[in-house]
Amino acid sequence: MSPRYVSVICAIAFIFTGVRAVKAQTYHQLNINDFQGAPQRSTGNLAYTNCMLDFSYQPVYTRGYYHLTFYINMKMDKDHSWLDKSRITSNDMLTEVLKHEQGHYIFAYLMQQELARILGGMRFGSNYEQQVSTVFTGIKKKYRQLNDDYDEDTSHMQNRKQQNAWDLYFKSQLGQYSNTAMVAER
Repeated sequence: MSPRYVSVICAIAFIFTGVRAVKAQTYHQLNINDFQGAPQRSTGNLAYTNCMLDFSYQPVYTRGYYHLTFYINMKMDKDHSWLDKSRITSNDMLTEVLKHEQGHYIFAYLMQQELARILGGMRFGSNYEQQVSTVFTGIKKKYRQLNDDYDEDTSHMQNRKQQNAWDLYFKSQLGQYSNTAMVAER
């Protein structure tokens, strides 16, 4: 397989909406049914994973500071995620592609968890909008870079040694969350 054979991207859309409370996101092991979008063959990519982060908060002033109630939900958008099934030639290849895709999903999941943990533990002043924006921007930048590093290091899953190293990283990161199913080892 050539290095450009697989190119996987996790697009994370950030939407600021209504008022809700922080809630734990259920982790999901990806399968072929999670990819319902039409393949974009002109990109040269084999797969694309689209995750969305829905983020909102409500401030309440109490005893000299602002308490913010957050709603941070991560969702995989099946209609915008796709696999070019015509180019997947075996079940083993499908397993490898799904394993790589799972890594992009994990980054979105970890971003959601980190935002909930950090923002949920903060005390906010009258500049709470700036405080939230600063944290959000930093975490978004971190996970965008991790996604880029992941694809570069693994050569879009072609470098199996690097893919295995990232799989170990994912397992260690997911181990922080008790409701998270571990990435299957091969």
